[in-house]
Amino acid sequence: MGQMKRNVGHQFPSHTGRKTWVDGLLSGSRIRVDQPARGRSPWHKDVDGPQTVFSAERIEERFTATRLHNLWPQASLHTQWPGNGSIGDETFDNFYASVLPSSDSSVEISHKIKHAGALLLDKIGPAVLLTHSHAGQYGWILADSRPGHVKAIVALEPFGPPFVTAVFQPFTEVRPFGLSDIAVEYDPPIQGPEELAREIAWSDDFHLCYRQADPPRQLKNVLGIPVLVVTSESGYHAIYDGCTTAFLRQAGVQVDHIELKEFGMRGNGHMFFMEKNSVTIARDIIHSWLFNQSLARRGNQEETSGTISYRQEL
Repeated sequence: MGQMKRNVGHQFPSHTGRKTWVDGLLSGSRIRVDQPARGRSPWHKDVDGPQTVFSAERIEERFTATRLHNLWPQASLHTQWPGNGSIGDETFDNFYASVLPSSDSSVEISHKIKHAGALLLDKIGPAVLLTHSHAGQYGWILADSRPGHVKAIVALEPFGPPFVTAVFQPFTEVRPFGLSDIAVEYDPPIQGPEELAREIAWSDDFHLCYRQADPPRQLKNVLGIPVLVVTSESGYHAIYDGCTTAFLRQAGVQVDHIELKEFGMRGNGHMFFMEKNSVTIARDIIHSWLFNQSLARRGNQEETSGTISYRQEL
């Protein structure tokens, strides 16, 4: 929707005195980046092309007050947004003030992320990628570009489903390489997206789930990189993240898919890293998964009290 890097660590202080994801989950060595042509990576009108921005009404309907609009079956379950989520509410208005314009061209930004992100990984060395929503495809693109530098991918409701838009009509063809707008390497290799044969796995009124036709090609450079996909109870990704996960698994990717409701974390929406129980999600789901992948420290009780603790089994 056009967010800056600071939003990943932001939590509204009027609703909790506890620390944020940045203070806990993301403490230590971390680099938060703005995608090219947004935020502190500024847009240049003669270089980056036209932009678009989400209206306040669209953000209310899809992200912050979904229960009032019921655009998909799970929307009414949303309870974790701080405030009522509507235009005029102080929390909503402060949040909307942080929304930035985004490039009209997902293809162009994907190429720029691939270039800039690969250079960054070359400089800093191996890293865990944390992505969300539209930026979800950048995890697959960067893992494909620099597989030796990506230790794991944590994808919070990543861009999907494969090949086609969902939930909001009309459905249109997108992401010709499955889960990305630009080419990633498959095995056996393809010369173009038309060689990536597909078939319908299942469908309903809100999405059409495609899989590869047999025999499926493998996402060559993402094999062996552990992936965690996290899905909220009430966000529209609850409709199709299962399809996204199935596509990745069919392509040989090692994926754990966690639905927050299965761990007693009810009422979250698409922006769950900013919601009232966000620290619990960071502590009991994401940090635990990283710890089990040997990618996070256990810490001591004093360091982790109120921010990070550990669930040994997910």
